[in-house]
Amino acid sequence: MSDWVATLRSALGAEGRAVVITIAAARGSTPREAGAKMIVTATTAQGTIGGGHLEFEAIRIAREGLETSGHGAWLARFPLAARLGQCCGGVATLMFQRADVGAVRWLDELARYVEGDTPRVLVSRIGPDPFSPILLGADEVRQADLPAAVVAAAEQAFAQTDAPPTLSADGAWFIERVARSDFRVVVFGNGHVGRALVQVLGTLPCTVTWVDERENDFPPSVPPNVATVVTDAPEDEVRHAAPGSSFLVMTHSHALDLELARAILARADFAYFGLIGSASKRAQFERRLATLGVPRSVLARMTCPIGVAGIRNKAPGAIAVAVAAQLLELHERDAALPQRRAAR
Repeated sequence: MSDWVATLRSALGAEGRAVVITIAAARGSTPREAGAKMIVTATTAQGTIGGGHLEFEAIRIAREGLETSGHGAWLARFPLAARLGQCCGGVATLMFQRADVGAVRWLDELARYVEGDTPRVLVSRIGPDPFSPILLGADEVRQADLPAAVVAAAEQAFAQTDAPPTLSADGAWFIERVARSDFRVVVFGNGHVGRALVQVLGTLPCTVTWVDERENDFPPSVPPNVATVVTDAPEDEVRHAAPGSSFLVMTHSHALDLELARAILARADFAYFGLIGSASKRAQFERRLATLGVPRSVLARMTCPIGVAGIRNKAPGAIAVAVAAQLLELHERDAALPQRRAAR
């Protein structure tokens, strides 16, 4: 789940109680990785830990837990083939955490850190205590009154940004890093393709800034990981975007597209820049941008047409899927580079 904090806050606001289900450990072939979450209330289930019989059983257990008094966290181990008859064959250990409205203040505090781009490590104790995982900053880990193995795991979570969540060997603690996603996408334009793309990106582990000057063209609601920006100066959002952001330009105006393209290409730190349009539009923009002083080597970083190869359908939904696949492919490739270097 890309934004479980906001989802849990919303669930508690609506129903007052919820259970957070997390894959605490995954061995062998499992439907999802350690750290995957879903939020279950008496009437809803948001996010996924992989679907199938595992998820069905997890929801059942969570709802049974909602009917009991008190709070707490507990584990359940699922050998997927032996217990559930799933073909994966691995073993998934799930952590269940009951939460009520008393957790909202804690969630607000965590949200402030995440939204402020300040990572935190959460240390959850398995047991009867109310939902309030310990929030640790990088400078607070050594001072925490925690077992040495837990402290070491928390330090590792800060030292290695892609460190997986960890369940302690004795099954008493769960340690995970929570930070704002480094998969950041800025979408300019809320036309048909922009609306379709944002809906697809809403299902991915990224944060999206959606920019347009036409306030009334935004839908009444957007996915939790999407923030809308209404502005008469969209090029300002290029300057405000974090280093390593990906940009998609698909506005209603070729003149605005050109201004945005120029501003994006002036940055050397973007991960991806996609411009909607055909090969002829690319050629036209390359000529105009070259006239404005953009070097040919920089123009080569512009992706136009956009989307993974092999999809010719021009319907907004088809373009959205092709572009989201391209972004996800590039993000996962870039994320794997440090691991490949470390393995050499």
